[in-house]
Amino acid sequence: MPDHLLEVRGLSVDFHTVRGTVHAVRDVSWHLDRGECLAILGESGSGKSVSASAIMNLIDCPPGQIVSGEILFDGKNLLKMNAEARRQLNGKRIAMIFQDPLSHLNPVYTIGFQIEEIMTAHDVPKDKARARCLELLQRVGIPDFENKIDAYPHQFSGGQRQRIMIAMALALKPDILIADEPTTALDVTVQAQILALLEELQQETGMGLLLITHDLGVVAEVADRVVVMNSGQIVETGSAAQVYRAPKHPYTKKLIGAIPGTGEMAAPLGTGIKPMMEINGLTKHFGGFVALEDASLTVLPGETVAIVGESGSGKSTLAKTLLRLEDATSGEALYHGRDLVKMTASELFELRREIQMVFQDPTQSLNPRMSVYDIVSEAFAIHPEILPKAKWKNRVCELLEQVGLEAGHMHRYPHQFSGGQRQRIAIARALALEPKLVVCDEAVSALDVSVQAQVIDLLNKLQQDMGLSYLFIAHDLPLVRDFAHRVVVMQSGRIVEQGPVAQIFDNPRMDYTRNLMAASLDPDPDVQAERRRARHQLQEEAV
Repeated sequence: MPDHLLEVRGLSVDFHTVRGTVHAVRDVSWHLDRGECLAILGESGSGKSVSASAIMNLIDCPPGQIVSGEILFDGKNLLKMNAEARRQLNGKRIAMIFQDPLSHLNPVYTIGFQIEEIMTAHDVPKDKARARCLELLQRVGIPDFENKIDAYPHQFSGGQRQRIMIAMALALKPDILIADEPTTALDVTVQAQILALLEELQQETGMGLLLITHDLGVVAEVADRVVVMNSGQIVETGSAAQVYRAPKHPYTKKLIGAIPGTGEMAAPLGTGIKPMMEINGLTKHFGGFVALEDASLTVLPGETVAIVGESGSGKSTLAKTLLRLEDATSGEALYHGRDLVKMTASELFELRREIQMVFQDPTQSLNPRMSVYDIVSEAFAIHPEILPKAKWKNRVCELLEQVGLEAGHMHRYPHQFSGGQRQRIAIARALALEPKLVVCDEAVSALDVSVQAQVIDLLNKLQQDMGLSYLFIAHDLPLVRDFAHRVVVMQSGRIVEQGPVAQIFDNPRMDYTRNLMAASLDPDPDVQAERRRARHQLQEEAV
């Protein structure tokens, strides 16, 4: 019998580009045992996802090339198997949950068809595949699953789409499940549910779980062992507790030092300051569905107002309605006394320079046919009075470096970057116009902790230097705690609580807010272990 369920030995992967060879993975070795959860931790571009793609035979060759190494599954080298043999393993014995479910679910097929296809491709009869699909949808918590089986991906929330991906991956009860950032874009309560589901399914089936993440809270919650990667290499390994409490490598220490939630909370701005934005009774209905109801809040000059809540609570609808990306059903949004809801198209065009938005999903918001230079400099082409064309290149370089990218990246295209790097490009684009108000819709949710800290420091500096205001939509509560002046809590399209950040975090009035705080993950494995014990005790008492 082989020593390990899965073993990677001396794996090296290169990508050959017109500007030279990129050594994405360099001499990497690790193993995964049955029933174990191994977390691969590192920043965007560290080689985490490339390693997983090599296991699943998903690296495009060319431009990619597996230079050396072995990937042993049940003692057999996957890299020496032919395509048909790999096809028999993928999905059946080794399955993967991808980072962005919207990009990996086919928009023209129902979710039922796509889950069933995994099984019928491995010779499961259609009737049994249908029954198994219904069982899986119920198991992963899709509401009204008997009717939703024939719905399409766009008809589900982000958290539900991730659950559908999990159902698809588990369809044939694999021996190994690779989860690539499975909870990155999910709010804290849905994240907790997804992680609990993965842990429960792992206990039921005994599968090995390979978790790729940049979130130390997720590592603390589910991982048995941790492999830390940087620039394609492994720099540290150990148990989750060892790596957190006694990191040895400077890179690991930097990651842990960048964890939010321990800084001093910002004091609210002084009274008597006239708001730059006043939202009164803003409402948005889609047919008979109430997405936003009677929302009222203010944003002061130089203030950060965070909006938190679960998926579907109305956070993004509020932002899009405010910016006239959706037309309000009723209410008003006053920007320096001018109602955005009633502005003409030409009036809005002039105002766009002062109010910018960073969208949640950079894959959707960045044009795949435009280079990074074209994406960022497009703002100067639309508003030519900002900057003469001769200075565009230097300004794009400055913006890319401000958000943690290299000036040389300007010639690449969005698909050549990781998810976190694409979000940095989106932030650079928003900053190009030097706006007064930036609406950030989960703008840093896809970033690893050190880059997240870097971007937040940048936003803070811009706020201090330029008096910028932020409407900051986020599910990362420790980050909100460190960054915001005031917090607005939303549930089911309504604002249920708002106040200074210290009040919301230290003395929340509503049970809903308290539950949100309780669902937030702590990066300390011992703290998370204690929370798990408390949860299990409450569950047993409830039974």
